[in-house]
Amino acid sequence: MRVDRHHPRSGLPAARVRPAAAALALAAALCSPIGLRAQAPPSGAAKPPAATSPAPAGAKEQPSAVLPPARAVIDRHIEAIGGRKAVLGHSSTHATGTMSMPSSGVSGSVEVYAARPNKSLVKITLGGIGEVLEGFDGTVGWSLSAITGPMLTLGRELEQKKFDAAYDADLHDTARYKSMRTVEQTTFEGRPCYKVSLTHLDGTEDVEYYDVETRFRIATVATRESPMGPVKVTLSYGDYKKFGDLFVPTTMKQATMGVQQVLTFTTVEFDKVPPSVFEPPPAIKALIK
Repeated sequence: MRVDRHHPRSGLPAARVRPAAAALALAAALCSPIGLRAQAPPSGAAKPPAATSPAPAGAKEQPSAVLPPARAVIDRHIEAIGGRKAVLGHSSTHATGTMSMPSSGVSGSVEVYAARPNKSLVKITLGGIGEVLEGFDGTVGWSLSAITGPMLTLGRELEQKKFDAAYDADLHDTARYKSMRTVEQTTFEGRPCYKVSLTHLDGTEDVEYYDVETRFRIATVATRESPMGPVKVTLSYGDYKKFGDLFVPTTMKQATMGVQQVLTFTTVEFDKVPPSVFEPPPAIKALIK
């Protein structure tokens, strides 16, 4: 397969969500970064750092005694959301809800589809903007909206999309990482938590925060490639609710380049997504050669 690399890229920013698959179960992968190239950052917004992210605002360092290994912290989270068996027991997820950007007053509906091993589709419909689509069929990454037209995801951005789209990403298979380590016990938005550093095989670092008491993951800080270059994303998870045999965070707040998006999910269904959902639309297929 040859990809037409001369297709124009939009200059608008990519607002990204890196949902954590299975546990997120919007789940088992709200999957990868959502591409929303519908709003530019506020004028004067600082350029995001290209390197790994420091602790987000609200995170506070505290001295700690003996720290549990990262693997133990992650396994505690897996058990809290329903257990490894429950995560592996599903093959697809469909979640619906709303999305808003408080600073601009823009709001609309969102649908997230995900399937094993690494397929994802996000549909966002925003007032005054229309439908925004972003998908990954296991090989081809793409986005489509009235603002940007059809676009293919290429290079490092495509590799990161593939990584993030893994349906069982919440299990944190050690084969996917160069290293995992618990950095410290700290606080995030007033909650005591363990700060865990996860280094991908390509050197990319993600930082995750796990609530000491509830054991749920409550935040992720990551840097991802976009048409504008590396973009830092801070994503917080809250309001965990049980759907079937898994607990899922139904509120996600994402801060990217000075713009905040709030995702609120009301329904989550498992194992009802047909394979045809992940077929790229004709406008995208026309770019693939």
